[in-house]
Parts: sequence; structure tokens; C-alpha cells
Amino acid sequence: MSVKTRTARWSYSKHQWLALVGGISLLLWGLSGLAHIAMVLFGPQQAQFMPPPAAVSLEGARPIAETLREHGISEAVAVKTVPAKDGSVLWQVTGDPMAERRYFRPADGTEIKDGDRMQAEFLARHFLATDRQITSATLQTAFDADYPWVNRLLPVWKLEFAGTDGLVAFIHTETSSLAAVNNNTKTVLQTVFRALHTWEWVPPDMDWLRVVVVGAMVASLLALALTGIAMLVTVRRKKRLPGARGWHRIAGYVLAVPLIMFSASGIYHLIQSALVSPASQLRMGRPVDVASGQWPLERDWALIANGRNIASVALVEGAMGQPLYRLGLAPKAVMGGGARHHGATTAVQGPARVPTTDAEIREARFAGLKPDGPAIYVDATTGAVVKTGDRDLAVAIARRFTGAPDSAVTNVELITRFSHEYDFRNKRLPVWRIDYGAPVKASLFVDTGAGVLVDRVADGEKLERLVFSFIHKWNFLVPVGRLGQNVIVGLLGMALIGFMALIGLRLDIVRRMRTRRYGRALGDEANSRPAET
Repeated sequence: MSVKTRTARWSYSKHQWLALVGGISLLLWGLSGLAHIAMVLFGPQQAQFMPPPAAVSLEGARPIAETLREHGISEAVAVKTVPAKDGSVLWQVTGDPMAERRYFRPADGTEIKDGDRMQAEFLARHFLATDRQITSATLQTAFDADYPWVNRLLPVWKLEFAGTDGLVAFIHTETSSLAAVNNNTKTVLQTVFRALHTWEWVPPDMDWLRVVVVGAMVASLLALALTGIAMLVTVRRKKRLPGARGWHRIAGYVLAVPLIMFSASGIYHLIQSALVSPASQLRMGRPVDVASGQWPLERDWALIANGRNIASVALVEGAMGQPLYRLGLAPKAVMGGGARHHGATTAVQGPARVPTTDAEIREARFAGLKPDGPAIYVDATTGAVVKTGDRDLAVAIARRFTGAPDSAVTNVELITRFSHEYDFRNKRLPVWRIDYGAPVKASLFVDTGAGVLVDRVADGEKLERLVFSFIHKWNFLVPVGRLGQNVIVGLLGMALIGFMALIGLRLDIVRRMRTRRYGRALGDEANSRPAET
């Protein structure tokens, strides 16, 4: 018997044996994958992409250092300006990172009672463009089924709106962002995805069982695809088989490779997640000594703001531990230079057109939109302009979180777009990427505007992120747009379910019934023979 014939027979027998488990697995993950695509395409959508506009004007305002001292605040994790409802700004002060933020009016330093909740409601109405009544407002400090860890940001305000659609907004006031938005449709789809695709209903102490069972089922899909390809190569047909068998074989030529891509990358992702439990790496900076800010920025504001479009002001800790004012400038249209993103050097562009339509907002959410420009740093004690810039501060912040010397840094670059290593779930742009060699062997993503470690990706995780992004989620289709990508993947998913799973399962059930009838017939024939004497 030739090798080709032996391979064909072996593949056929194993393909039949795997059909039932593989077909059910394909139905399970195919349908739940379609639920995720439907959630992205048809879930609730924010009406505004950018935070509320605000004019930073502190001329004649009370010095923030005096305001903080009056209220007994000597240290704070973050002090910065945020948009106010009237178009001006408020001072937002973060003490405990998991507690409500405090708000002070720049003009006279008075504190706003229930300021964090009121700010959350203001932001929610801005992003969703609704004046509907808010029936419940709760500060959420932990992830749950409605607000899973992939959203990264905590704490958030969970705001429930009146109405039958179950509209819920999750607002992160520290970044003035809409962290997530749900309604009844998205909640159902999200529940289906988490129950059938990621199996998050399995208790944490039994996660090993989830990994084993899911791994075995996805491995059956991979084996099913590989044995199917072996059959296509070794068994040639001069004409198409009639009925379901013919359609199943034709579909195999087109869908076997996508099935291998989905299943192989899924197994890789499952194993990597089991080895390194997925969790938010977001870490706020250490408290800044705000009491030593003796130089009143506000009194020289007219001179500082002259000829500059200042978008934000924040008190941050400098590279040497000193308190600094960070003056964030609005972006200008500048060509040349070079900010690196996605591993390539490109020209620095001015502010992109603000997305307004649903399609533009969805695209911008995943691609990213750089909301601000460079920054000027001023010593909060002396008023002197500090020569250090965002790059030096980014390295200093990374040093605080790693404890590693600067000699371990291999690369520093400004990230202005999301990518497979720093994806849209982090929600912050721009950030600085600091790559470390030994002993850290990781990349840190730092927001210098708030002194925050946004994400940390170990070198050992980067290949899996690349594979999952391009092989499982098909992000190589990004040039066709987010909508086009989801449509293509959705159509592929439906084809896999229809032509591979349903037809394959039907063929397997028919084969099993035929085998059972044949076995029963043989048994009846044996029973009907006269007994030997």
C-alpha cells in the first residue's frame, strides 16, 4: 500500500472520529465569536469621541498650592485641570487612587461637594448626548461581569439611565473618558461571549479544568482541519460528490486555512493566558509633594499663556523628584521630525479631524487619536523652565516602577497610535514606550501627563500578542477599515459554521446511523441462522 493511500485512510478515519467533538466545538466558538462581532457592530455607540472642550485660563485665579494647603492636602497622586460644565476648568485632585476625586474651583479655591459624581454625570451626558434621567450612580472599584477587566480603568462611575433599553455608562473621571457603555443588547451578547468563548463562568480554583477542556476542544478543531487538508491532498475527485458531501469538500478548500488560523492561535492564547494570568497593569504614580509648590503659576499666567494654546495643566513629579507644573499644549500641524509608532518612523501630523459619525467614532476608538501636543515643564518651587522634557520624565517614571537603572533601557519612543502591543483597550494616547533589556525584559507604556504606568508587556508575551492580533483577530485587514474587517471575519465565521460545522455534523450523524443500522442488520441475520448441531 502506498504512502498516499495510507495517509488518505488514516486521515479519513481520524477525521470521522474527530467530527462530533470538532463540529460541536466549531459551533460553540463560531457562534460566540459572531456574538462578539455583533457586539462591536451593533452595540451602543458614543455620540461624541473627544472629551468636552475647555479653555484653560488661570489669570487672577487663586494659587492651587494655597488651595491645597487650606484643605490639608500636602501630597496627592495627581493634581490637574479637567473640563467643567461651563466650558472652563476645575482642579481635580487624586489622593487615594481608588477613592473619589476632589474638585476645586480655580477662581476662589472652594471645593465642590459630590464633585466626582457630578463630573461623571457631566461627562456621561457629553459622550452619549443625552438628557435622560440618571436613576443610579455608583463608584465601582472592581471589575465584574458587566465591566470586565479588559476595560482596564478603575475606579469608574457606573451610571444607569432611565428607559427600557438598559443604558449604562462607565465613566473614568481621572482621564475624562467613557470607559464603557452597555445596553440590554450588548449585555446579552457580552454574556454569551464570556460564557461560550472564554468560559469565564468557571470558578478560579478550577481554571486548570477550563484550560484542559477548552484546550482539548480547540485542539480537536485544529486536528479536524489538518486531517481534512490531508484528505483534500491525497484523495482526488474527477467530479464533485453529490449533496452535502460535495459542498463540504468544496468548503474545505476555502475554509481549512482560516480554521487552522483561528484554532492554532486560540490554543496559543489559551496557554499563554494560563501561564500569565491576564490583568490590568495600570498603576498610578506615587504621591507628589504639592505643599512645596511655592511659586504661584496663576500670578504669571498672562505671561505664560501669551502666544500659547495651553490645553491642560498638571502638577507632576520631575525626574529628580521635584514638583513640576506640566503645561500641555494643544497640537499644531507640524510636518517632519519623527514620532515612531507601529515600529516605523513617520512624520508628526497635526490634530486629526475629530470623528463625528458612528463609523468614524468606531474607527477612531480602535485606531487612536492623539488628543494633545508637546508639553512645557516649569519648576513649581522656583518658576524656572525645566530643560527636561516628556522623554526624560517618561524614563524617570519607568525607573520608579521597575527599579532598574537607565542603562537597561534599550529604546524610548512616543506612541501615537494603538497597535498589537499597546491596544485600544488602554484608552490613552499619546504615551511613551520604554523598552528594557535584562533584568526587566519588558516594555513599559507611560502617560507623562499623569505619571501613570498604563501597561507593561513582558518580552515573552509579545509574540503571542502579535499572533493573536493578526492570526486570531485578523488585524492584518486593518487597511479595509474596522467595519470591513468585522464584516469579512463575520462572513468567514458564518461560512465555517454553515459549511463545515452543520454539514459536517449532518454527515457524521448520517454515518453513525448507517453504521448502527448495518450493525443491527448483521445482528438480526446472525440471530436468524439455525443453531449448529
